[in-house]
Amino acid sequence: MSAPAPHDARAKPSSTPLAVTQGDPSGIGPEIALKAWLAREASTPPWFLLADPDHIARIATALGLTVPLAPVAPGEASAAFAKALPIVSLHSPVIGTPGQPDPCDAPATLESIERGVMLVSGGEASALVTNPIAKDVLYKAGFHHPGHTEWLGELAEREWKTGPLRPVMLIWSELLAVVPVTIHLSLSRAIAELTTQAIVETARITAQDYRNRFGIPSPRLAIAGLNPHAGENGSMGLEDIEIIAPAVAQLQAEGVDARGPLPPDTMFHAAARARYDVAICMYHDQGLIPAKTLAFDSGVNTTLGLPFIRTSPDHGTAFDIAGKGVANASSLIAAIALADRLVASQAK
Repeated sequence: MSAPAPHDARAKPSSTPLAVTQGDPSGIGPEIALKAWLAREASTPPWFLLADPDHIARIATALGLTVPLAPVAPGEASAAFAKALPIVSLHSPVIGTPGQPDPCDAPATLESIERGVMLVSGGEASALVTNPIAKDVLYKAGFHHPGHTEWLGELAEREWKTGPLRPVMLIWSELLAVVPVTIHLSLSRAIAELTTQAIVETARITAQDYRNRFGIPSPRLAIAGLNPHAGENGSMGLEDIEIIAPAVAQLQAEGVDARGPLPPDTMFHAAARARYDVAICMYHDQGLIPAKTLAFDSGVNTTLGLPFIRTSPDHGTAFDIAGKGVANASSLIAAIALADRLVASQAK
């Protein structure tokens, strides 16, 4: 399976607003959206929030944040952005008590994501930035996807009428970028489902989007081993020899600058990171632990392999601090900035 064409006829220049979803309304999404608007600069791209204006107003009042709100249609957002936070209203009701997630809010959370994808598909938004969701809350309401990434792939297939897509999760920061081959799986299942073809497909999509969206002509991919010391020549498991090494060889034969399998414990120090653009990791925590350790407040979750640009803060709903006014908006601000950067690069 190959990645979709990186340039879509409906792609818009960065003057078209970004769509930002509310996330779980009981989490910190509404708070960091308010703070991100307050922290806007002259270079900040215009964006609108898909949310319930009354709920956002309640959160702003409770937190003492002076943010004028402007309920708008998407086409009115750019003009309103300098003086007010543009909000495209949801049809679903929102309860959104901070720190008290309620499955009754699941329809609004899902609507904000689905409408965001539709607005990008229709050219009314240039990219999608998603605030954190709580999957367990959505599961109680009947949501059956493993996470955001997988559902976005299904929405893209529907809206762009593509064949089957393979969404790839990139966690990006200025310090480190990582892509896990397997994502939201238990460790035992991740190892059982790891295949040479999965590694090759993930790396292909990563390389293609790095060329076409990040503007890196020949991206350098560091392919992590699975076992300690990349298996020590098979003495600590054969997966590195039988699954990962053949994937690296195939990628190299296709002209991809890939190296590995590399010992995971020596891949993430500063000197090692300088030798590659992105690390392809075998399972979720192998990549996300170093990524979040190095850039917890500025990391961005980006979905590759889609016909549109999607970014997200690299953290969760943080129900434990929701409503307390202490949430850090840095990751959302970084997600907005990266989305704008990728839109501008794609438009060239």
